[in-house]
Amino acid sequence: MHPPNKTKYVALTGMLFALAIVLSVVESAITPMLGLTPGVKIGLSNIVVMYALFFMGPKQAFSLAVLKSLFVVITRGVVAGALSFTGGIVSLLVMWLLYRLFKNHITYFILSVCGALSHNVGQLIAASFILGSKLALTYAPILIVSGLIMGWVTSFSLGLLLPALGRMGFHDKKI
Repeated sequence: MHPPNKTKYVALTGMLFALAIVLSVVESAITPMLGLTPGVKIGLSNIVVMYALFFMGPKQAFSLAVLKSLFVVITRGVVAGALSFTGGIVSLLVMWLLYRLFKNHITYFILSVCGALSHNVGQLIAASFILGSKLALTYAPILIVSGLIMGWVTSFSLGLLLPALGRMGFHDKKI
């Protein structure tokens, strides 16, 4: 997306950050009702970061991932913030690299699933570092399965939103 001026670009980034926070709060409210395994999340706010990566560019997506992590630090603590940051950055790097390598030959589904899986891997590595033990890696099978499912959910959700965003003028390819 190439906004006509920097003010609109900053405003859009602010609105996307607000949307990511709202989606995070909604997710926190509905996750217990879904009976998911502890640590497994849907990743609704990741839809916003994916949108930013695909249509605004990696710098804006990185900014949103950092802002989301700071929000997590404030609301859930430093450890949760560190896990959020590590997972978010690893996920962004993987999606960006895959998109750059395969351009028009890769789907949002593949990018989303790879992003979800790499997010979980990043969090497992960070958790192992924080715990000073590789014990956290025993949770990998659960997070791999959930990453596949939740990656599909975020991809599907983004696919539902793109037509509406396109009609509003927020759908130009960036990266």
